[in-house]
Amino acid sequence: MEQRMDYTKVAPGVYQAMLGLGKYLTQSGLEPVLQDMVKLRASQINGCAYCIDMHSLDARAAGETEQRLYALNAWRETPFYTERERAALAWIEALTLVSQTHVPDSAFEEVKAHFSDKEIVDLTYVGTTINAWNRLAIAMRSVPGRYKPKVTA
Repeated sequence: MEQRMDYTKVAPGVYQAMLGLGKYLTQSGLEPVLQDMVKLRASQINGCAYCIDMHSLDARAAGETEQRLYALNAWRETPFYTERERAALAWIEALTLVSQTHVPDSAFEEVKAHFSDKEIVDLTYVGTTINAWNRLAIAMRSVPGRYKPKVTA
């Protein structure tokens, strides 16, 4: 696989704007591992190898277990996730599959039971952002395997 182009250099302004959104989200108060897990799930749905690699590495670096990472694709069938995590995963799946789901009221009611209004908006931005990154990485053929996980405290 060969990268088509380096979009970070072709349009650095929009790249920096996307990074700014990511910076806000890291400071939003949503749990970092939860953010990595929902980003990983959206990336699985979209088939974005680069982002799957990145967010699985980041989640592991933050202390996520291999068991939960391996089972993420079948999260509904396992006991490994909290109700809050399940609500977040259902919400992210509905957002990622928006043309099919139109984000049903049932997904909203589920997420509303576990997240504040601000957290729902922030979680929605996490979903919106990872879906945009997935589309960039897939379209430009970003090559997985080169990413180094962020250092966590």
